[in-house]
Amino acid sequence: MGKEQDQIEENKQNQKLEELKESNQETLKTEDKENNEKEKEEQKELTPEEKIIELEDKLTRTFAEMENQRRRFEKEKEDAFDYGGFAFAKEALNLIDNLERSKQVLENDESLKDSKVLKKTLEHLDIIYNDAISIFSKNDIKPIESLNKKLDPNLHQAMMEIEDDQKEIGTIVQEIQKGFTIKDRLLRPSLVGVSKKSQNKDEKNQENKENSENK
Repeated sequence: MGKEQDQIEENKQNQKLEELKESNQETLKTEDKENNEKEKEEQKELTPEEKIIELEDKLTRTFAEMENQRRRFEKEKEDAFDYGGFAFAKEALNLIDNLERSKQVLENDESLKDSKVLKKTLEHLDIIYNDAISIFSKNDIKPIESLNKKLDPNLHQAMMEIEDDQKEIGTIVQEIQKGFTIKDRLLRPSLVGVSKKSQNKDEKNQENKENSENK
């Protein structure tokens, strides 16, 4: 009985080994088949005509990327040249502001009113102011025209409304602080006061409208 049992166990193990061997062979056949198909595809992709087309496509993409990089570099270089002094120019506008404030203070000083000293001082301040504006203009830093212009949100910032029945609504009637541009870019907006219709006139127009409707 012991020998027969051993023989049975041995037969089972041999059978399992055969099954495993057959399974490995099938796996190898499948892998070989896949590898052969892959090799065929690779061989097909690597034909001379297709290799030339592939190389041409790669060269075209490479040249296109190089051209884009060149354009970006040129744009950055131009911006650095044109607007490199943007921060400095903005700070320099304080000189203009201080000149205008000094002039206003002197003009409002009752003790100096109508005096020769005031007249001479204002003349000198005007010369300095005009020279500064001229230097700015030569460097493409130019003041924004505001008075009597229609409010432009891209150039002006409305700080107050002023009653003025002679002007169209939204017309700039007061310049609080002068704005400037540098080349085609806004350096700082003009701070302005814009016109609006007087309240009494609005009430009168509303009253006339209501009376017309009631007739």
